Amino acid sequence: MTTGERIKFYRTRAGKTQAAVAGLVARSEDWLSKVERNVHSIDSLSMLIAIGRELGLDNVADLVGPAIDLSLAGSAEHPSVPMIRRTLNTPPSLLGIGLPGEDLTAAQLAERVVEAWGIYEKETERYGPVGAMLPGLLAETYATLRRTTGEDELEATRALVSLLHLHQVFLRRVGERKLSLRAADRAMQIADETGDPALIAAAAWNVCGILTSSGEVGDSLDLARSTIAHCRPGEDATPEHLSAYGALHLAAVIAAVRDSKAPTAWDLLREADTVAGRLGSDRNDFHTSFGPTNVSMHGVHLAAEEGDVVEALRLADDVTVPDPGGVLPLERTTRYLVEVMHANRVNGDQYATLHMLRQIMEASPEEIKYFPLVREAVQSLLKRPRPHMHKELHEIAEHVGVLA
Repeated sequence: MTTGERIKFYRTRAGKTQAAVAGLVARSEDWLSKVERNVHSIDSLSMLIAIGRELGLDNVADLVGPAIDLSLAGSAEHPSVPMIRRTLNTPPSLLGIGLPGEDLTAAQLAERVVEAWGIYEKETERYGPVGAMLPGLLAETYATLRRTTGEDELEATRALVSLLHLHQVFLRRVGERKLSLRAADRAMQIADETGDPALIAAAAWNVCGILTSSGEVGDSLDLARSTIAHCRPGEDATPEHLSAYGALHLAAVIAAVRDSKAPTAWDLLREADTVAGRLGSDRNDFHTSFGPTNVSMHGVHLAAEEGDVVEALRLADDVTVPDPGGVLPLERTTRYLVEVMHANRVNGDQYATLHMLRQIMEASPEEIKYFPLVREAVQSLLKRPRPHMHKELHEIAEHVGVLA
């Protein structure tokens, strides 16, 4: 059984309607209907946990199979979260007082934030190192900001917004939705005070990400569209401004299609494509990953979200996946590869599915273990493997823990 079929089975057994369960996890009835019919996939462990709890299950394995053994009785958190929470709860005026060592300049601070992002975006072993860095780096950032003026103050402020963005992404990935939104909201307030349209657009993109992942797709779409209108670039706009502005369109695309507004999503994607053409190349300003490649990837995602896997695969043929270590972060590339793998699986192409699994494992050997869609695909292939697939399939299955 697929994850969607398992959800339907346990929901029916619990005597709950689609509308009731969807409402309890902050999603629409249409969204859950698509999940149960295998039109839409769930690749968020936190969402699986939420659904499992509402269905009265004891373990996420009931929804995705025995590859995951995660009790729903408790709420284990990443070991770095308590210190991050304490730091975010501390008034900024008290952070960084009496830090040992020499004071950082604005340029040194910006460099440290870039280094932290580099670990998160490029390294497969990233959550431990980055989680340990965040509290101290946030304290150093506020300490530096209090000492700077003029252009140095603006540089330190931009570093702070970027660092809070990293907090948001990290905390969302480890399941801390409330803390993630707090970091995103703080970044938005700081960016708005600068009056910098590029920084405001990037901060809004950041907030849209957490709103959409939390199921608040209507609010996410409204925020994206209002900020798009507010931050529209002129003829002399910088590449940074165009990049953040275009990324905000892509955030709106995801929110719109998940709000069952596919025509709006396609219109926004066409607008994003125009901005990408004006930009001319892939960039990662403010870590928003915008450019022609990511626009094309979102086209694949949009078709897949609508349930048209044939169109999704046709569009995927025109996407050149960048090499690891390039402009696009590893996480973005990996998620795209998982989407294409899933489309091939839904399309019934076992060889293409295995080919994509191999690509994912080569690109991100650690990240592949944490995608429910990957485990589901491997389990499905193991049931009726084709000739010449056994050896490679079993190697992947052992790696992701399906045969453990």
